[in-house]
Amino acid sequence: MFRHQGKNRTLRHNFNIAILLSLVAGIVNITGFLSIQELTTNVTGHFAQFINDLAHYEFWGGLVYFAYIFFFLIGSFSGGILTEYFKRKGWRNVLTIPVLIEVALLASIPLLDYANLLSTKDVRAFILLFAMGLQNAYVTRISNAVVRTTHLTGLFTDLGIELSQLIYSKSNPNHTNTVIMIKIRILIISFFFTGGFIGGFLFSKMELGLPTLYVASLLLLLGLFYDYWHFRIIKVRRKYKL
Repeated sequence: MFRHQGKNRTLRHNFNIAILLSLVAGIVNITGFLSIQELTTNVTGHFAQFINDLAHYEFWGGLVYFAYIFFFLIGSFSGGILTEYFKRKGWRNVLTIPVLIEVALLASIPLLDYANLLSTKDVRAFILLFAMGLQNAYVTRISNAVVRTTHLTGLFTDLGIELSQLIYSKSNPNHTNTVIMIKIRILIISFFFTGGFIGGFLFSKMELGLPTLYVASLLLLLGLFYDYWHFRIIKVRRKYKL
């Protein structure tokens, strides 16, 4: 799911990466909200708060929310440029480094917090927003914009449009593709919700707190591990014609 690109990428690869990354995004979203009362997987609300603070001459508050937007942007830029760089280098798995960077970022927050190195909640938000911008960029790039996993506004918009197209399915030449996209949207939304439920349960009920982010990091590592060994097994089968 992380390895295949272009024509070699199948619907199954997009399904798998949608499940994994939306699950991770759901965990990050609820963990960020419960720990700092800020959204950390999208910037729509932060942009509104930025404008509101400027309108009330609260320039410091506005600057902080601008920084939230900026870190998501830089994360997206980093995800895009890393993916493109390794693709041009001819790497088979262009997402290994971006995913490992995301793993390190998510795992660093509870570690830094434990060592009392996170001075304010804003530093946590900066790291999480950077990580989610990074994730959103590399999954969008590798899936040719079929999969986006960190926020739901656009997903619900696209889902609504695609559901409306089913009414005219007989005259819609792309009916099959529309059905596939609906399945992907529902899959992402469902696993984003599932990730949020798991994250909320671990953070609050199990009183795990910020180490909940270790679960998100572990899921990403398991995804890389699965991708590597799945590819190795396929190569062995082809070599010995099993």
